[in-house]
Amino acid sequence: MDGAKVQGSVAEALIRALKQRGIDYVLANAGTDFAPIIEGLVRLGGLPNEIPRFITVPHENLAMAMAHGYYQVAGKPAAVMVHVTVGTGNTICALMNAARDNVPLLLMAGRTPLTQSGHIASRSAPIHWGQENFDQAGVVREYTKWDFELRAGQPVEEVLGRALDIALSEPRGPVYLTLPREVLADTPRGAPQALPATEIAPPEPSARHIDELADLVAAAEWPMILTSNLGRDPKAVGVLGKLAEGHAIPVAEPHASCVNLPTSHAMKTGHAGTELLSRADLIIVTECEVPWYPRYFSPKPTAKVVHLGVDPLWERYPIRSFRADLAITGSSRSALALLDAALEARRTDAAAAARRRQIIAEFKATKAKEAAAVAARARGEKPIRYSYVGACIHDALPESGIVVTELGVGADHLGLEEPGSLLAVSIGGGLGFGLGASLGAKLAAPDRMVVSTIGDGSYMFGNPTPFHFVSRAAKLPTLTIICNNGRWQAVESATRVVYPDGAAAHAAEMPLVELQPSPEFTKVAEASDAFARRVDDPADLPRAIDAALTAVAGGRQALLDVRMEHGVR
Repeated sequence: MDGAKVQGSVAEALIRALKQRGIDYVLANAGTDFAPIIEGLVRLGGLPNEIPRFITVPHENLAMAMAHGYYQVAGKPAAVMVHVTVGTGNTICALMNAARDNVPLLLMAGRTPLTQSGHIASRSAPIHWGQENFDQAGVVREYTKWDFELRAGQPVEEVLGRALDIALSEPRGPVYLTLPREVLADTPRGAPQALPATEIAPPEPSARHIDELADLVAAAEWPMILTSNLGRDPKAVGVLGKLAEGHAIPVAEPHASCVNLPTSHAMKTGHAGTELLSRADLIIVTECEVPWYPRYFSPKPTAKVVHLGVDPLWERYPIRSFRADLAITGSSRSALALLDAALEARRTDAAAAARRRQIIAEFKATKAKEAAAVAARARGEKPIRYSYVGACIHDALPESGIVVTELGVGADHLGLEEPGSLLAVSIGGGLGFGLGASLGAKLAAPDRMVVSTIGDGSYMFGNPTPFHFVSRAAKLPTLTIICNNGRWQAVESATRVVYPDGAAAHAAEMPLVELQPSPEFTKVAEASDAFARRVDDPADLPRAIDAALTAVAGGRQALLDVRMEHGVR
């Protein structure tokens, strides 16, 4: 089709504007409101370089998780398009995760036809009455940065440009655009407004406050850095590594969601490093929503606590009360680089730094010895342990491989080195992230091996039938490893925290936590032609992973249902 002859509809202008603004993929679950979009895609089919790729995703939660994983690997947003109110409702769990993870995705939803007659797109089915809301965007407003409904006569390019500019401004996050069927079917008024993408400069931290922080670090006996999410910006990993190594600052990672430092880095203490917080006379919290649990720990009264990041106080969290003697707003990567430069110009206590290096080296050696002892037992004993699954993944993962984890194997058990090689579930709490995120990661990096490790509950929440369908239909083969302990482990653990010596803790069977009898998940995967195997014996796991990875390398998705005993990490 000759592009010069395409006049078409607002829907066609929207499709082309998406590509012009850098959206390469639209993850779509269609409804009756999509008629102008479908007509436009056919009419524009001869212009493949001018329109994004639309992928059919038959569940909205899965589509959102795909967009989440895609952004974390590609570093650019994808779009999700869903069906009116009901499709919007199905996005909400994953939308919560995206909002808490500052993921700039574009969520578009149809709007049921507004007119009962008089337009080619007027109402034509009973649902067009039942699916109308007084305030459709109100359903998602708390978890989006911006929402808007496209009106008749508005330049769709301008509206779309504003949506993406807001999504990509810091702190980043999802935006929501509704699209009435009549408006999409209309002819645009005026010529297309091809607007260039806006270059959005990151916020820079205050130089004066960085100098103040440098003075605190230089004077500290035991400074510590706490982070969970810094490595979501892969370029920040090297900046943190240089700062930590050069000035002997230990880095602890409460519930790491990514590779914040390579496992081999001398100052990386992982989740276990939080044990050292009681020593700290200076704590620097960066990209870390929950640095500690106040019910168990508080910094010593003489310690200074500094928070830094584009939103250092996490303003969208209703209650988050952690000490903050100083909060520095700005890019974490820039702040750490400026802090490193400021410390180079200061006289620091070399003897104190040497003591920290020795203590951290001894601490890491002790933890490594303990982990090796557990690993040695795990290789030959049932039940299969999470640490053992992590070690097997580490040993088999090809260079540049990506691991997605959702209540499966923890970051400390994977031993990953490469920035950008780990995607973990958000603290937003919406289960179902892992499956979709693995597809999104594969979409962003088709030449990299993607392995997801998830709990059996997370697998069921992740819409497994749509997941396996999309993996096959869109040619996105990944390996899924289900850490199947047959229960809601988080629910049981929370009950034991609140009532450590209660009746439930001593019950032969705790109510509402069992997921037994566990389904044969391999059969779900086999329905979409996946390589699938159940693993009960730890001795069989390495061979099963190798066989599964071979299948994925050959273009076929794979699933391992690894049967584990609950409570055994």
